[in-house]
Amino acid sequence: MGLPKRLLHPKAQAPESTVAPRMADSTGKRALITGVTGQDGSFLAEQLLAKGYEVYGLVRRLSTPNTRNIGHLLDRLHLVDGDLLDQASLQTAVQAVEPDEIYNLAAQSFVGVSFTQPVVTGEVTALGALRLLEAVRTGADKARFFQASSSEMFGKVRESPQNERTPFYPRSPYGVAKVYAYWACINYRESYGMFASNGILFNHESERRGHEFVTRKVTDGVARIKLGLAKKISLGTLETRRDWGYAPEYTDLMWRILTAPSAGDFVGATGEIHSVEEFVRLAFDRVGITDWKKYVELDPRFARPADVDHLCGDSSESLQKLGWKARTHLPELVRIMVDNDLELLRPSSKVSVRAKARRR
Repeated sequence: MGLPKRLLHPKAQAPESTVAPRMADSTGKRALITGVTGQDGSFLAEQLLAKGYEVYGLVRRLSTPNTRNIGHLLDRLHLVDGDLLDQASLQTAVQAVEPDEIYNLAAQSFVGVSFTQPVVTGEVTALGALRLLEAVRTGADKARFFQASSSEMFGKVRESPQNERTPFYPRSPYGVAKVYAYWACINYRESYGMFASNGILFNHESERRGHEFVTRKVTDGVARIKLGLAKKISLGTLETRRDWGYAPEYTDLMWRILTAPSAGDFVGATGEIHSVEEFVRLAFDRVGITDWKKYVELDPRFARPADVDHLCGDSSESLQKLGWKARTHLPELVRIMVDNDLELLRPSSKVSVRAKARRR
């Protein structure tokens, strides 16, 4: 069925022929992605389009929507108005799109902000997932549903590495909200027979990561220091240890989870653990700066009331059942991100002016 024009976001209204019957050369599948403008949403949209899907992205109606990560896809991607805070808009969008697969990637996903905005984090990240599950149950109960869960749910870890059976002990309002959404997904699977699956994803980064995240803050800061545009990077700690992977590989895992023979919950991780200090050192090494410590300052303003010391995942079940394995290791990930930020900031870059303006 074709989407009524009023449901399409005004910045992305396409000719009716592109949203009317399902395309003959496609897989015949339609996917609806929440959080499509973010890092993961944009990579997933690219991958599904390459597979022949019709892809719809749920976006909040804003006067100036943030389409930086999906600008190159707007001629093939359909943006639909909807908000995880508004049950009616989700119901309308799901019923109109009639998706075969739904990927819930939207969240208030910055852990630090969840301490200062815990209620908003709960409304969006926890109850938003529940609202979407209910919209799917009542409007498209045959659709397959993916919930982007987080390694932050493990929090104060009980064992290492963490797998699908490790108990949760979240240490932030964000982690708590993700635990709620995780169990809501399982509850709808068990109560209503829905194909609803969780991907418990450990940290995964890329050149599209937002600047508020520590990894991108580091690579952008290193690039600026190298080019003489900054003198310092301010961080909350160098001791935190994480399992960092490359985002496009994790969005491939999302698709594998939803196209598996049966619903289930899977961990996505590299199985390697590194400190923030290692990440910082690799970033400075990439630009030829060895005495990096003089450029880094610790600022208590960035410290969290409660933090997670270390996370390291065991994704052997994803390898065994889905054939998935993380392939990009930390040095390569850092190289990709630093090189991208250098390119964005160099005067010769066509996008450098916009990039600098965005960060000031």
